[in-house]
Amino acid sequence: MITISILTDNTAGGQFLAEHGLSYLVEIDNEKILFDAGHSDVFLKNAKKLNIDIENEVKKVVLSHGHWDHGNGLKHLNNKTLFTHPASFSNRFSKTSHSSVGLKLTKEEIEETFSLKESKIPLQLTENLYFLGEIPRTNDYESQSTSFELEDRSDDFIPDDSALAAIVNNELVIITGCSHSGICNICEHAKKITGINKIKAIIGGFHLKNKDEQTLKTLEYFKHNQVEKLLPSHCTALPALALFYSTFKTEQVKTGMVFKF
Repeated sequence: MITISILTDNTAGGQFLAEHGLSYLVEIDNEKILFDAGHSDVFLKNAKKLNIDIENEVKKVVLSHGHWDHGNGLKHLNNKTLFTHPASFSNRFSKTSHSSVGLKLTKEEIEETFSLKESKIPLQLTENLYFLGEIPRTNDYESQSTSFELEDRSDDFIPDDSALAAIVNNELVIITGCSHSGICNICEHAKKITGINKIKAIIGGFHLKNKDEQTLKTLEYFKHNQVEKLLPSHCTALPALALFYSTFKTEQVKTGMVFKF
């Protein structure tokens, strides 16, 4: 079994706080692993309300990619092992405003408080949980354009964007941060790495904004793969959410919610 607690997301649930960001606690194989940390201490405050002691119960942290709304909360942690892609520490900016969208903490500052494990290749975190590393961009409808750039104004396609894949009862539960690499690309890579083809559930940011070709092809991909449970959140905009709801009867992900598979 895997348990996923929503510590930070864009929508508040009950007495829980919310912010533009993402942070989930993943419990599997008798371990508690933090996936992203939002951009403030909201994840810690919500964890406390859920009676989760991040400081003492969590030893491993995974950063899905180097954007402020997923990693700036790391400044509230220490003495843990951090897994991420080496490009997560790139200086990156929005194309429209050229404002920084990267991490406030530098790689050197991270190394002062974490045991840093950078990897482009997949890593097995527990018996049934994998960090997927760099996601191959293999289809012709995802990651075709980007709204981000590097310091030299060249396109930043967020090569560090990664995800987690858990094996539960010989099926996959896929946990994403933002899916800049493409949620379908992520799913295909998860299948390849784990050797499991059946996808039970997908939860996290899908980075889909409109009812466009990418969203429609993603919908067809999910239908073709007979995904049982879809939980799009964070950077998935209302037109895409509405489309997924009409087909999969998805539920809105809110802080404080706990999912078990």
